[in-house]
Amino acid sequence: MKSPSHTDDATSLLKLKGVGPKVAEKLQRLDIYNQIDLLFHLPLRYQDRTHIHPMGSLKVASEVQVVGEVQLTEIKYARRRMLLSRIADGTGFLTLRFFHFSNAQKDLLKRGARLLCYGEVRRGKAGLEMTHPEFRILRKDETPVLDDRLSPVYPTTEGVHQLTLRNIMAQVLEHLQNDRLHLQSLVPSDIRKKYHWPSLKQALLYIHYPPLEAKLDELENGEHISQQSLVVEELLAHHLSLRQLRLSMQQEQAMPLLPTGKLSDRFLAQLPFTLTAAQQKVLDDIEQDMQQDNPMQRLVQGDVGSGKTVVAALAMLQAIEAGFQAVIMAPTELLAEQHYRNFKNWLEPLGLKLSWLSGKLKTAQRREALQQISSGEGQVIVGTHALFQQEVSYHRLGLVVIDEQHRFGVHQRLALREKGQQGNFYPHQLIMTATPIPRTLAMTAYADLDCSVIDELPPGRIPVETVVIPDSKRSAVVQRVEHAVQQGRQIYWVCTLIEESEALQAQTAEETASALAEALQDVRVALVHGRLKPEQKENVMQAFKNGDIDLLVATTVIEVGVDVPNASLMIIENAERLGLSQLHQLRGRVGRGSNESACVLMYQGTLSDTARQRLAVMRETSDGFEIARKDLEIRGPGEVLGTRQTGLMQMRIADLQRDQHLLPLVSEIASHVYQNYPENIEPLIQRWIGSATRYVSV
Repeated sequence: MKSPSHTDDATSLLKLKGVGPKVAEKLQRLDIYNQIDLLFHLPLRYQDRTHIHPMGSLKVASEVQVVGEVQLTEIKYARRRMLLSRIADGTGFLTLRFFHFSNAQKDLLKRGARLLCYGEVRRGKAGLEMTHPEFRILRKDETPVLDDRLSPVYPTTEGVHQLTLRNIMAQVLEHLQNDRLHLQSLVPSDIRKKYHWPSLKQALLYIHYPPLEAKLDELENGEHISQQSLVVEELLAHHLSLRQLRLSMQQEQAMPLLPTGKLSDRFLAQLPFTLTAAQQKVLDDIEQDMQQDNPMQRLVQGDVGSGKTVVAALAMLQAIEAGFQAVIMAPTELLAEQHYRNFKNWLEPLGLKLSWLSGKLKTAQRREALQQISSGEGQVIVGTHALFQQEVSYHRLGLVVIDEQHRFGVHQRLALREKGQQGNFYPHQLIMTATPIPRTLAMTAYADLDCSVIDELPPGRIPVETVVIPDSKRSAVVQRVEHAVQQGRQIYWVCTLIEESEALQAQTAEETASALAEALQDVRVALVHGRLKPEQKENVMQAFKNGDIDLLVATTVIEVGVDVPNASLMIIENAERLGLSQLHQLRGRVGRGSNESACVLMYQGTLSDTARQRLAVMRETSDGFEIARKDLEIRGPGEVLGTRQTGLMQMRIADLQRDQHLLPLVSEIASHVYQNYPENIEPLIQRWIGSATRYVSV
């Protein structure tokens, strides 16, 4: 949220006609605190009220303006009370439908009254109609005055009518036009000249009040040069705010963690495989970062199965060799448990002490874990959100590893970093994600982080064959399961539900498991879901890993981190309900051994266009980065980055999907501004982002 602190008397909203304290307060919900903010509150779309359409030529779904005479007005009672008014203009007729109306409104619409109406044409039972159109009564001989330009439609909030917003906007635009409102151009003039961009004043006037000849489709797609120049300015503000954040973090101090190599060499010697070149390159980056005296801020992107966990383990060993603690936080109990098991198997033989902390620990276990963490006895600490709760105190935290970072709000990640602060020193941070983000988007979303990519899979990985089939072919799928078991293979059967309720998901999984056990008498079937106790889940997963279970029925709790090389078939029910990254994560659970593997995506009913697109992408590629690119196309950046809930990257005019081609240019301009116009940085950030800087201080 912007803070009201940057309001001054000259640009106060209260100076505008029609704005009292109450309206001003409501406008704050739209992030409008002064007249300058109003100028940057841009139209969502436009209406064409520049001419009158004959009723005989109206098309369904078009928004038009008509003039007609009322032939009949009546109140009808169906499921709800409504007012119907039939108007005609000699070329055709139209029904106006109102669900909310007063007697005064009914009296206005008496037979013979002439109306000027604007609204969306819909198909009704008795021909074309408009629901709740805007209308004005005309005198008998009055010729309506038509607009001479397109009318803007603004985002509004409860209690602020579109007309109110247009009226106050008109006043501010008049002030801008007459130079009574001064607006500083913050994108350097040499850049504007180079790209032939209009001045800021020209761009804003054009966007708010496009001329008659403006191309509506160009405007509504955000492609006009006036819009593009503002898009660059907004992206520039976001980019600069992240650079500022990065610079401020680089001013902070961290303890240099100098590796001795003793533990790392012993760890590598016990691994049954050698690191890939990509893993080694990323490790070199991390090792360099952690030897600096300012905190590492590195994001490691790696596709499912590329070996991020081993990289994290080696980074943690570097911290321990230097005499510090290392902590890894995962978003779910199951993934945290998986990490705990892996690290236990890898690190306990090296004589290291691991501590486990999650929200589900009993009081005595929790007390013991907290004591180990605060005394320094716990060298490697694994857990969930519980790791940054108030009563947790670290002895000497040198490295924080965050897994599946998009599942955490940014403030949660910061909270853990603040926890490890000792005096003026902060821990180093390593952030991992198996949800690859297209490079252009990462440049904007993670401009405050150094990014490394593990872009190769371990050798010998065989691509997973993916098939998409309707639920009606379920019996064929069950036969396929039986055949796989006869060949000594193991199978995942994933149940997905729209409901968030764990209870309903568990119930569906239970029903599916018992139906499959009945159909497959000789197959050992087991069940795992979110409502099982951690030790029950652990026992089932361990039995599956040991080969004591043939078919594991599960909810999406197995999405991340579970590694069973002999599992070579995965069935995902209701696959159409899941997003691409989730489907890709689930599919990544098979194909981890040397056998050919398959993934069956089963869907119910008729597929929507989006679902069809998603499932086609899954069939065509197994490249996580390509899948991420398509996911971005289909869902948009807010969801892909997991920023919907954190309010990040909320753009006013820019659209990261549509405008990603501008990001390299924005990066270039940002460097130019830094070097030559540093005084413009803060005003740019204030204008577009206000005090909603990207990281909330915890």
